[in-house]
Amino acid sequence: MKELQDILSTCETLKLTGKQAALATIMKTQGSTYRRAGARMLVTDTGTTIGTVSGGCLETDIAEKCKQVFASGEPIIAVYDMTTDEDAAWGLNQGCNGVIHLLLEPLKEKDSHLDFLTTCLNTRTPGAIATVFRVEGELKAYVGTRVLLNENGSVQENIQNPVLSAALLEDCQSALRDGKSRAKEYRFTEGVVEALIEAVQPPVPLFIFGGGYDAIPVSRFAKELGWEVTLVDHRPAFASKERFPSADSVILARPEEVAAKITIDRHSVAVIMTHNFGHDLELLKVLLPSSARYVGLLGPSMRTERLLKNLHHSGYTPAESELARLHAPIGIDIGADSPEEIALAILAEIQAVLTKRGGGFLKDSSSPIHSPTK
Repeated sequence: MKELQDILSTCETLKLTGKQAALATIMKTQGSTYRRAGARMLVTDTGTTIGTVSGGCLETDIAEKCKQVFASGEPIIAVYDMTTDEDAAWGLNQGCNGVIHLLLEPLKEKDSHLDFLTTCLNTRTPGAIATVFRVEGELKAYVGTRVLLNENGSVQENIQNPVLSAALLEDCQSALRDGKSRAKEYRFTEGVVEALIEAVQPPVPLFIFGGGYDAIPVSRFAKELGWEVTLVDHRPAFASKERFPSADSVILARPEEVAAKITIDRHSVAVIMTHNFGHDLELLKVLLPSSARYVGLLGPSMRTERLLKNLHHSGYTPAESELARLHAPIGIDIGADSPEEIALAILAEIQAVLTKRGGGFLKDSSSPIHSPTK
């Protein structure tokens, strides 16, 4: 997410200066690749790059190919096939054994798809984008054309083919529902079209309750991931922008005021680290019944059991579905001890929950590192 934010920010700056740039986007991958479909890299006419679409193996060659885009002003497709031993001869030294299909397109003064991405990020609104990247036959369709679908149902498109447009829109609606991106082929009498159907996810809204010293690296690391960070504490000395410069928002509120001052939605994740039993009790009363995707609680299991018993005695017994979203003790087991190590364990667990992964060692897994997109 941070990478996309940096690319969009740089695009806006380049538009103001009138400098040329091209956007390289992975449309499809086959086999083992470092990045998945949807990964982007911005290339300026001076050769500067923002973001990456490989482990550093292809970027130089992509920048060279972008010169053709600068000259023509038209998008092109670049395919890197690393399933043979010929990559060493190319000088690419690609470490993965896969195929990458890239769309290289010029940065335009008015680009609806970049504006769409910016809006999704700024308004925390999911969306879906269908991008045509392969056209064969006599079909009236063009590489680089798109359908843009917002969560509210609004649609933008420049496909110029009603049948194809309808098919792409239907698959955008599916991507909006399941949050999964995929490359898909469409066959018609006149020819074949392939498009990337991309689910656009907004930044993760992270709420940190408790402004202690150990919360500072949680806020800092989360912002490095591009998440939207809100820090909440009832103490003015702790709930300050000076103490949490990386936070997007710092809110002064007691636990019993949280429900009135903060909006927790289905995209939100929450971390409780107040180190205060009574405050944690009040926060659990608000967060467990909410629609938050993840609620993490700092402290040992015995402390959590006492909190849940107290909740029951107060007249509130969390449902099984609510308890399933509670992670206590918080974090994955990496032997964390320092505040920075604990922050790493917490954010790693949240990332695993959001992506529905187990958080174990990759060497112990027989599944692909990346979930398939097709």
